[in-house]
Amino acid sequence: MSRRSLLMSAAALAAAGPLATATAARAAARTPKVLVIGLDGALLNRIKDADAPHLDALMSAGLTSVSPLYADPMAPTLSGPGWSTIITGVWPDKHHVKDNAFTGNAFAQYPDFLTRIETAKPSLSTYAVASWNPVTDTIFSAKVDTRVSTPDAEYDTGTTSRAAAELAGGNRDAVFVHLDNVDHAGHSYGAASSQYLDAIHGVDTQVGQLVAAVRGRSTYGSEDWLIMVTADHGHTDAGGHGGSSAAERQTFLLASGGSITPGSTRYDIKMPDVAASALAHLGIAVNPAWGLDGRPLQQPTPDAFDALRPQLQTRADETGIGSAVVGFTHTPPAGWAVDNSAMGTGGVTEWRGWTFTTDEFWTSAERGQWRETNVRARNVFAVADGDEWVDKDYTGTFDSTLISPAWPVRGGRTATLAYTSHYRQEDPQKGEVLVSYDGGTPVTVRTYTADTVSKAESISLQVPAGVTTAQVRFRYTGGNNWFWVVDGVRITSG
Repeated sequence: MSRRSLLMSAAALAAAGPLATATAARAAARTPKVLVIGLDGALLNRIKDADAPHLDALMSAGLTSVSPLYADPMAPTLSGPGWSTIITGVWPDKHHVKDNAFTGNAFAQYPDFLTRIETAKPSLSTYAVASWNPVTDTIFSAKVDTRVSTPDAEYDTGTTSRAAAELAGGNRDAVFVHLDNVDHAGHSYGAASSQYLDAIHGVDTQVGQLVAAVRGRSTYGSEDWLIMVTADHGHTDAGGHGGSSAAERQTFLLASGGSITPGSTRYDIKMPDVAASALAHLGIAVNPAWGLDGRPLQQPTPDAFDALRPQLQTRADETGIGSAVVGFTHTPPAGWAVDNSAMGTGGVTEWRGWTFTTDEFWTSAERGQWRETNVRARNVFAVADGDEWVDKDYTGTFDSTLISPAWPVRGGRTATLAYTSHYRQEDPQKGEVLVSYDGGTPVTVRTYTADTVSKAESISLQVPAGVTTAQVRFRYTGGNNWFWVVDGVRITSG
């Protein structure tokens, strides 16, 4: 902040009176702290069905977000990959955990968020306790100040009592707690059982004990606690996980504290955001060189496609998608366009040309074909899916172009085109990225003719002299082949 801005802020506070000045000073002096609670195998929809007043209170006091997981071939929906993703802030294609053996993990390159805290701010105190030993023995490193693996005989009761004691009487800055009994009930009785609901009620009581320990601290009034509750995977009604069903892929985040709006719902949050949000709350800037997939929930990134959520419709021709699920539109956001002038006729209505959709809707069209590995797209994204389009009588080929607004650029300078891409190839399919300057002839800057699974793309553009705008086209051509997903498109000018 400039000196002039500081003076203006001080003048504004003085004009508002002593009470406003004192309140601002107290807020500035509050010490940030983080508590992350992991509920193994917990389903958000069953939490809402259960007697869970403490978790309900966290939802009312903060934000709620449902976040879908990956599935094979990226990784199965198991605890090893799930907790590794949450704790490191990167997806399995980076941390390399594919099962509960952790063989070949890349934790040295992508360490846990408590280790990053210790590296960036060694003076901060970190603590992790878990009912499932690999969390504290393997995922969190020895650099964490204290790691506790609860003996089996104590299980979640011991984990809760140890964590509550640290939260109430210690001076920890970042705490991670893993509770396991909901997952145990899921395996033993299934997620549709009364025993699963009973396990949620039990863990809700333990969450209440942890939150009460935080709020009962003698220093609580001078502290700013960010509390996040999440899960590593879901469960089937019959019990079990590891597959690609919506129930197994379901995770969630409940977060309260900091600057979070009470009672809010978000659709743009993903599992790796837990680690990034913890770091941001403690004043640790995420270094791009770390390669994190997570981004702080406190710093949402506006995306034009996400604004389409209120316009999403229920199914038209698809039969595998629930009749009440809203999830597609062909109407582009303001400034965008779709050119279907070369598109074939007929086919499945939902996927005729570029479509704007969600993970819940699109993956339900056909499971187990890599749609679930589209992890880096968020909320609403654009899909060209020739494979699904041909599932109803059609003529011609799939040929559709998604056209961006004209972004301002500086002639003679370098600009960067960034977007996330999820592309699965089968000949003669092709994906092309083209750029035109000041409405001129589009020039191809990238071509896709091989699998490119869930990748954050960055293309350097050499802007011609005298040019003031750049426009992007994503052209997908094919037929009974596969698909292409695009999201988060933007051009930044140097």
